Amino acid sequence: MDETLTLAVDCGGGGIKASVLGESGTMKAPAVRTATPYPLPPDLLVGTIKELASHLPRAERVTVGMPGMIRHGVVIATPHYVTKDGPRSKVLPELVEKWERFDMRRELSEALQMPALVLNDAEVAGAGVITGQGLEMIITLGTGLGNAVFDGGKLAPHVEISQGPVRWGLTYDDYVGEHERLRLGDTHWSRRVRRVVGALRAMYLWDRLYLGGGNSYRITPGHRAKLGDDVVIVPNDAGIRGGVRAWQL
Repeated sequence: MDETLTLAVDCGGGGIKASVLGESGTMKAPAVRTATPYPLPPDLLVGTIKELASHLPRAERVTVGMPGMIRHGVVIATPHYVTKDGPRSKVLPELVEKWERFDMRRELSEALQMPALVLNDAEVAGAGVITGQGLEMIITLGTGLGNAVFDGGKLAPHVEISQGPVRWGLTYDDYVGEHERLRLGDTHWSRRVRRVVGALRAMYLWDRLYLGGGNSYRITPGHRAKLGDDVVIVPNDAGIRGGVRAWQL
């Protein structure tokens, strides 16, 4: 019997990448990637995903992870994609209006002619790494901060930690995002990551925390050793590899 193939798309603040996965999560083709275009209205993101899909084997369904608050495939808020030039640039009111309550799942399903699942990008990444035992949390470190929580392998309602205030008027997105990492250097930035982990540990009391995203490997060895035995650093491709398991959550 032929296996069901899943087109998995990981939409970030700086890049969008996609691959096709078999039922076990194995990539059936090398991932393809493009820079995230800005300004980015919804139809452009749908078109970009469709273009990436044209370079990959045909799949039967699609999983898309994107930043922000996504409920049942509908965009409630997506802070990066309402800006003129990307994260930390000017917010465009017309983009805020276009993205608000945009039914990304429906539009993608129609554009690609296949069933679609649209989640927060950290939720998809978490699906790719959790064991399904106890309370597990994932934090993704990239352009900003992403997060998701799973209880006994089931996805918990999303809380957009990235937009919470930390200090000096900065949000978590600002505090440990790529802009601050470049400004501070990896050592000082890694200290900030440890502070964030410590603060969230007291709030969530997880059994295990996963650190993913493109910058997780930039945490310096000294700070990595002090994160705690309950913290696991996972590969950046979890945002794609979780595309199959996400359908089971």
